[in-house]
Amino acid sequence: MSNSQGEEHTQKAFGWAARDTSGVLSPFHFTRRVNGDDDITMKILYCGICHSDLHVIRNDFGFGLYPVVPGHEIVGVVTEVGCNVEKFKIGDKVGVGCLIGSCHACENCQEDLEIYCPKVEINGTGKKNYGGYSDIFVVNKHFAVRFPENLPLDAAAPLLCAGISVYSPMKYYGLDKSGLHLGVVGLGGLGHVAVKFAKAFGMKVTVISTSPSKKKEAIELFGADSFLQSKDSDQMKGAVSTMDGIIDTVSAPHPMAPLIDLLKPHGKLVVVGASEKTVELPIFPLLMGRKLVGGSAVGGMKETQEMVDFAGKHNIVANIEVISMDYVNTAMDRLARGDIRYRFVIDIANTLTV
Repeated sequence: MSNSQGEEHTQKAFGWAARDTSGVLSPFHFTRRVNGDDDITMKILYCGICHSDLHVIRNDFGFGLYPVVPGHEIVGVVTEVGCNVEKFKIGDKVGVGCLIGSCHACENCQEDLEIYCPKVEINGTGKKNYGGYSDIFVVNKHFAVRFPENLPLDAAAPLLCAGISVYSPMKYYGLDKSGLHLGVVGLGGLGHVAVKFAKAFGMKVTVISTSPSKKKEAIELFGADSFLQSKDSDQMKGAVSTMDGIIDTVSAPHPMAPLIDLLKPHGKLVVVGASEKTVELPIFPLLMGRKLVGGSAVGGMKETQEMVDFAGKHNIVANIEVISMDYVNTAMDRLARGDIRYRFVIDIANTLTV
């Protein structure tokens, strides 16, 4: 069940693309496939900017598939449905995230874990997988999710990556139980959403950050119970063996040992931030505390819909800065500097002009 199975690409589309490793985005005319029997076509209203978009346009991951139209936090309204589509109708509010294709036959696909399919197709990674910095999108019905009416689409868009990136590991590793103590490393695009989900689960939450300036926001804005400045050795020592689990959202290289020390025996440190460099992992503390270090990518489609529905029930959205399409290169530069509270979202419908 692929998003691009050799269909004719004749549907005119317009967006912004990077043409080389400079990562500079500029207007780009291209085509998408015509709407197939199992497809929906959507008019894009908003698209979130993920940190991985920055890596993709600068070819940090080595894809090298230029031109690249990034964007995998896409929300909009359905404008066309195929004859086999019953799940959606014209006018529905829908979202498309990281996943746009998989084999649907392997063990992972059968278990609704399409992200781990050997033939998974990732949105916005280059030629023929043009992403959401554009006006329209065509996708197989399986890879779209319905949005609750109460969620504002602009602030909900980042849930399609940032949200599911933290929700999925919290569910899989059992870090979703009321009363458990969860540490969240980093209060950025993923971290602030992780705090919101954890509080909705009824957990005690401690934000762990190198930036003392984020303490007030962590506690007063997002409802964290406490804050640790990771560079303060006294604070870190005072919190040793207090946490049931930690969600580490930081992609920059940082030491693992101090975080492992914060875990109770049998505690779990789950890494969701993708560092480009090898990280040193101390083994002895894992053995003596029966502790676990794991990782997680985004969840599958079933879990993504579950996450969006949960967010709707608990009014969970990202804190965003809405920008125009022509501001996107400035936004990328600011993102590279960490100058964002907490997620950029492009107003596609009102600012993308040919």
